[in-house]
Amino acid sequence: MKEEICKVVAEILGLSDSEITILIETPPDSKMGDMAIPCFGFAKLLHKNPALIATEIKKGLDQKKNQLGLDEVLSVNGYCNIFVNRMLFTEKVLKQVVKENLGVEKIGNNKTVCMDYSSPNIAKNFHVGHLRTTVIGNALYKIHEKLGYKVVRINHLGDWGTQFGKLIVAYKKWSSKEEVEKKGIQELLNIYVKFNNEKEEHPELMDEARDWFVKMEHGDEEALSIWEWFKDISIVEFERVYDMLGISFDSYTGESFYREKVPALVELLKEKKLLIESQGANVIDLSDYNMPPCMITKKDGSSIYHSRDIAAVLYRKEKYNFDKCLYVTGLEQSLHFKQVFKAIELMGYDFYKELVHVPYGLVSLDGEKLSTRTGNIIYAEDILKEAIKRAEDLIEEKNPSLDNKEEVAKQVGIGAVIFHDLFNQRIKNINFSWKEVLSFDGTTGPYVQYTYARAKSILRKYGKEIQYEVTDYQALIDDISFALIKNYRWI
Repeated sequence: MKEEICKVVAEILGLSDSEITILIETPPDSKMGDMAIPCFGFAKLLHKNPALIATEIKKGLDQKKNQLGLDEVLSVNGYCNIFVNRMLFTEKVLKQVVKENLGVEKIGNNKTVCMDYSSPNIAKNFHVGHLRTTVIGNALYKIHEKLGYKVVRINHLGDWGTQFGKLIVAYKKWSSKEEVEKKGIQELLNIYVKFNNEKEEHPELMDEARDWFVKMEHGDEEALSIWEWFKDISIVEFERVYDMLGISFDSYTGESFYREKVPALVELLKEKKLLIESQGANVIDLSDYNMPPCMITKKDGSSIYHSRDIAAVLYRKEKYNFDKCLYVTGLEQSLHFKQVFKAIELMGYDFYKELVHVPYGLVSLDGEKLSTRTGNIIYAEDILKEAIKRAEDLIEEKNPSLDNKEEVAKQVGIGAVIFHDLFNQRIKNINFSWKEVLSFDGTTGPYVQYTYARAKSILRKYGKEIQYEVTDYQALIDDISFALIKNYRWI
């Protein structure tokens, strides 16, 4: 409809369609029209008063109102305000909605999307901060799958880096095999926090940690054996939380998988003359793009986040031939991904355009950043269990004879947590509040679930097959209904 209107206006003014299209806008108030063409930009070009131009457009469109599906065209102070015929527009849109399976267009057919999300760090509890990437990523997965994409869900585990050198040092100094087997990931977290406290007075601990990580990088049997053990313990922890959330992944290839691919990446970057030495490290100079250097290997030759992520991009493109690759991570990693994507571009790969960072705001606790190092943390499993318990208490109070109380409590409680995360503006920082997350009143997950259950109950009581074909379009042209229809597919 918009294209047809632009063609007619272009003929009236003797201009190109594109010159009209870029100026057409949606008025801030629907009482001013469904579309508006400001004519001030044409005044100099046509050597005419904007009000006169608006009047000319009105006359031309009035002659083709029925053909274009318009109801009224007004010339107001240099604007041409256009009102569409609500009945015709509603009929056209809703017929298309039914044809497209209630508004779902299969735009992703024969296309593949890789989605990198959740990605917790090994040997650390799954905390409330990880919930954001997990819930947002899973929602995006469901949307893309519904649109027909083949989605590869990747859990890029944080299972490599100097922090594991720290953990090995901490384990050898302050823990034992028996303690780790008894307490699991909680013991690993305790000794990790202890290490970070102790290194303030004993900086030599960091030298030991770096030495152990270098051993890992060079395939030391003892170092890798301890690391693998820590990893196995962590996966059990993560899977328990994922099961509660009803979330699964297609790949758990973490950072460690790509460390062996970094030497080949280094050689490739050298061939492309992109690698330079800086203070003993190998980097890609990004100063021309107002970014700090993208480090590829450290002074000791070990890999780093940038190099492993670049290697991961190249591997995923080769293995999955993705059409798009999404990274759902915190806003604080924006610079990191800008550097990685720019490196891919400088290497000559045009698919850098299909790499997308989906950032989200940080979660804080009482205004302080969540930190495993300091122990300022709330665990995801504790949140989910508390949500289920509160739902159980509510059921006991209001409907104690309900069948499958435990299952319903799980659905309502975990639904409340998921809804709270998705309801908040994605890019906004969130201060964690038990009261807000677990609230069952107002605009919350349980309220949405309750509304859905009532609607399903009405349909069951109706007892007949529902026909989604609309026949009375007159009932849907009120301001609120029409605003919703325009929101689905605007002109």
